[in-house]
Order: sequence, then structure tokens, then C-alpha cells
Amino acid sequence: MPELPEVETVARDLRHHVVGATVVAARVPWARTLRHGTPAAFEASVRGRSIVDVGRRAKLIVIGLSGDAALTVHLKMTGQLFVVPGSAPPDPYVRLALSFEDGRELRFRDIRKFGRVGFYRRDPGSGALIDPTGRGVFADIGPEPLDQGFTIKAFRSRLRSRRGRLKPLVVDQSFIAGVGNIYADEALWRARLHPLRRAATLRPPDERRLYEAIRSILGEAVERRGSSIDDYTAPDGDGSMQERLAVYQRTGAGCLRCGRPLRRIVVGGRATHFCSWCQRLPAADRRDAAAILRTGHAAARSGPRWSDLEVARVARTRWTAAGRRARARSAIGPG
Repeated sequence: MPELPEVETVARDLRHHVVGATVVAARVPWARTLRHGTPAAFEASVRGRSIVDVGRRAKLIVIGLSGDAALTVHLKMTGQLFVVPGSAPPDPYVRLALSFEDGRELRFRDIRKFGRVGFYRRDPGSGALIDPTGRGVFADIGPEPLDQGFTIKAFRSRLRSRRGRLKPLVVDQSFIAGVGNIYADEALWRARLHPLRRAATLRPPDERRLYEAIRSILGEAVERRGSSIDDYTAPDGDGSMQERLAVYQRTGAGCLRCGRPLRRIVVGGRATHFCSWCQRLPAADRRDAAAILRTGHAAARSGPRWSDLEVARVARTRWTAAGRRARARSAIGPG
């Protein structure tokens, strides 16, 4: 699922293509793409508005519209945004499209239908996006990790109020915004912190390393246009950060620091990759983590979320296919 760097890349690309365009029509072939309302109401709400800006908040693209309104686009697993001529051939996977006055279209393509688009109005006083119930759309989202105001002091303050394990904490959007599975694993590896370590055991140097690792890995990924894994691409093309990942999806490969095989466990329904040598657990956490490390899975306190099961299913499919390709190459032999 696209994370902060990928969503930021899509927003930056899209900005160059659509700012200034005026919406003359909209169509929504898959009504459940909308977060609320009907396709007819959505079309009436956006028709005649101009796009004034394109930005990002957390993992959502925010398309600013004239008249104090905005669209949010959550790409989820397979969502993609493209700007094409209105005469482009129809695509059965387009779930929503905006037609512009100049004859172009902004198409939201989503094979698996998990992505969502919302129309919201802005609060006249604060400028915040407000949902139909009057609640702020981003009320429960944490601070942006790359903002200048997100200092080490602010990070420590948030971190010291938490008691959970580091991996679930770093991907918690109420803690900080935009970090998901890929960059949580990469940041923890850079910081030499075990994903099962409890936040309460961190010392000030540990906190600083984690803070700097999160910001550095996200900054580098933005520069490289994100990680083009599975279905992710941006309007102006793929990213290259996947070529620089140190641990994510490298189970069994040698650690880039120590050479020992990387491990994979599942925590909170998420595949978690790490080096057990470079990212050691302190003694205080080893007993509680022993079962997870032994079995590869954390004990479920409640049933796993459907989205977690889907992510795991897709991952298994991908790894199985990769194994078949590797075995085929092995059978053919070199040359």
C-alpha cells in the first residue's frame, strides 16, 4: 500500500497536470469508490469547480477545489491516478473520472476496488476539511514526520507517552502520519532497533536514532519517487527506492551491515523484516517476545482485520509466484 513517499510523489506529479483545470463533468462507475453520498451528488458537487492545488496529508492525496472544498484520494492497494485525453480508450478498471474543460480527464484506476475518494468542504475559520458529521477529516492523524515543526523534542514527547512495541507504534497513523510497513522496517533497521522492542525501554540516544532514521528514509524515498512495488506508479512514472531497500522483502538475504540472514515475522498482521544481530532486543523484552520470535507470529488478541488478511494473501501469492519463477530458472540452468 503506498506510503508517504509514494503518495507525495503522486501529488507532486498530479499538481503539474491539473492545477488550473476546471471540472465540467464527473462519472463514478463504481459507486462505493465514494466515501459518502451518491454519484449524482458527487457530480453536482464538483461540476464547475477549478482545481487550485494538489497536496498530501498522511497517506491521502488532497485535491483542493475552488469554493472552499477538496477531494481526498486514498489509493489503498491498487489505486492509480492518470491524466489522459478524453478520447482515450475506456478502461474497465476506472472507478471515477473527472472531465476537464480542456478535454482531458483525470482517471482513478483501481483494479481491486479498495481505493476511496471523498468530497469535503473546508471550515471557513480554520480551513480544515470537515466530514458530513462536522468532524475534521484528519482529526485523528498524527503530525507529518518531514515537517520542520516535527522536532526531536516533539517526537520524544509523543514517544514517551506510548508503551507499545516499536513496529506497531511507528505504523500507527495517530502517532505519526504516513509511515507504513516498508519504511517502518527500513527506519528500524537504520536505527538498529528491534521491531518488538517496547517504546518505554528506549534511551535518549535510541530515540534520536529512530527520529533521524524515520526522517532520513522518508526523505530519501521522496527523492527517489517512492518504491514501485506491485501496483504503485505515479502519473509521471515509477519510483526507484525499491532498489535501495535494506530489509523489506529481503527475508533470508544477507544483512547489508553484518551479512547475517534477515528474518521475517508477523506482528499485528503485518510482515516485519529485520536483522536479529544488528537489531537486538534488550533483556527486558526478550521473555515477552520469545513466542513471537519462535513461531514467527504474534498471538492475536482479537480476530485479524480483513485488510491484514488480504495483504497477507497478496504477499503469499507474490512470493509463491516468485518461487515458481526461481525454480524454473534453476531447472533451465545457466545460459
